[in-house]
Amino acid sequence: MNEPLTTPRAKSKVDRFTVISWVLTILIMAGLLGSTLLYKSSLPTTYIEAAQPTNPSSGSGAGQPQVGVPIVGLEGSGISSIFRDLQLKTNIPERPRYQSILYRVSRGDAMLSIADEFKIKYESILYINKQLDDNPHSLKPGMELTIPPVDGLYYEWKDGDTFEAVAEEFDANADDIITFPGNNVDLTDPKIDPGTLVMIPGGSRELRNWAADLQTMGRNPAGGTGTSEIGGNACGGGPVASGFGWPADAYTLSGNGYGPGHLGIDITAPEGSNVYAAGSGIVTQAQVGWNYGYGNVVQIDHGNGYVTVYAHLSQINVSVCQPVGQGTVIGYSGNTGNSFGAHLHFEIRIGGTNINPYDIVQ
Repeated sequence: MNEPLTTPRAKSKVDRFTVISWVLTILIMAGLLGSTLLYKSSLPTTYIEAAQPTNPSSGSGAGQPQVGVPIVGLEGSGISSIFRDLQLKTNIPERPRYQSILYRVSRGDAMLSIADEFKIKYESILYINKQLDDNPHSLKPGMELTIPPVDGLYYEWKDGDTFEAVAEEFDANADDIITFPGNNVDLTDPKIDPGTLVMIPGGSRELRNWAADLQTMGRNPAGGTGTSEIGGNACGGGPVASGFGWPADAYTLSGNGYGPGHLGIDITAPEGSNVYAAGSGIVTQAQVGWNYGYGNVVQIDHGNGYVTVYAHLSQINVSVCQPVGQGTVIGYSGNTGNSFGAHLHFEIRIGGTNINPYDIVQ
């Protein structure tokens, strides 16, 4: 008789032999696969030199490998590859510039930083921009500067000029003028029409030395140094410097360094900071006013052939012919004269010629 439908069916028994067989099979396959991969990875990499292409005249050349392309693979793998450097960013080379551009001066700019931005010497900017009057401190916010494409200067060609004569005048090379792409000179018949503004690559000219216009007193009996011969009454004798120290509290530059057109260094000095005499000597100038852009300025004759100059001061604490010792506070830093932000302009001269202060004072 049939059992009622509500009676549950008996569960089939699990075949343990089948399960164990499958587990063992999987373990064996995994072991074989792992040992194969381990064997492949332990094989040394073989470098096969690519064959050189045959002479086209001796055959079709079909199937020949590319010249200079290494074939790298594993022994028995039959796989070859070409090593290439992975580069995620495309490097676009900077294109040379052959024409000048205009740059508007912003607050905080300095001649040195502008020159560095355009990868030229800052005297090239002075050569071209007459509104600067050969003085890097003439920068003012909003001023538009002509930035040349390369170091050098522009020259308006005159009737009768020759490439050789113009190059000699500006200490340049005639071939550089002819071959500079911005001058658009026909190399088959090199000539330039009068009135054309020509770039003189590498050219230079004398820059005005504003320091020569400063009137100072003389010092005796050691004899005058720097511009001290220009003054009237002599200050007489006094202390002689045996060494030089740093003239400010900060040891960093705020803008321009030493170079043509800027015969000193601009030292970081906030408004009202102490300015110290770099060495012992006699004050041969202590003058307030514009003073050719120097502003309130002090000069010290050190009696050993050296003269130091301290410019753009907000206040002067010494007087002419006063003896001072090294480290004396001679005034406070400021922003007077042709200055673009408070700092100390510091110069050193020997025998009337400016030298780099870093060569003497550090």
